[in-house]
Amino acid sequence: MSGVVDLWSTLVPLIVASALVPVQLVATIVLLRSSFGTAAAWVAGMATFRIAQGILFGLIFTASAAAGGEASNGPGPVVSTLLLVLAVLFYVTAVRTVLAEDDPDAPPPAWMEKAGALTPKGAFLAGVAFLAVAAKFWVFTLGAIGAIAEAELGRAAGIGTFLAFVVLAQSGHLAILMLAASSSSRATSALRAISEWLERNSALLKIVLGIVFGTWFMAKALAGFGVL
Repeated sequence: MSGVVDLWSTLVPLIVASALVPVQLVATIVLLRSSFGTAAAWVAGMATFRIAQGILFGLIFTASAAAGGEASNGPGPVVSTLLLVLAVLFYVTAVRTVLAEDDPDAPPPAWMEKAGALTPKGAFLAGVAFLAVAAKFWVFTLGAIGAIAEAELGRAAGIGTFLAFVVLAQSGHLAILMLAASSSSRATSALRAISEWLERNSALLKIVLGIVFGTWFMAKALAGFGVL
């Protein structure tokens, strides 16, 4: 039971951090102006890339965990290293936001301007490309894969847990798509309010997430290395 609790204590922050990326959520809302199918294709592209990472790196991490013997009470060296990298990335994002520097995870302004004209196929490829070129999202997913592998849940449970991570990591986008699917005036107003709130508060959200999750992952990493 303690291993499962430790696993989810790593996965939940990764899920929340993945689900609440302001620029991604705004992009989903922008793509909805083109069509529901275009926005859904963008979300599907991101999910597909994460699943592909799970298939490829799941085998590598599982073999590494098996070779390492029994699981320890804390994260192993591979996951601890990934969590340390994540902590640094979160702190860097928070500092850069405070200094009003450009968001390294944001797509080029020209992309956002052309997003409304994307076809579903183009939006799907954009979803794949968005995660493929952003280092932070690689570390999010690899951290989740490594933590699941080290928990030694068994093949079926491990796959199910990773798929749950993928779905929950997309939960912000799925909530937006569900609102859009209702096509009511109230849902339209809610989407507009969400978009305006994210645009006004994206900097504050990145700073808060950067400090909170940076500190959390730093503590987890240092515990894994035996420092704490």
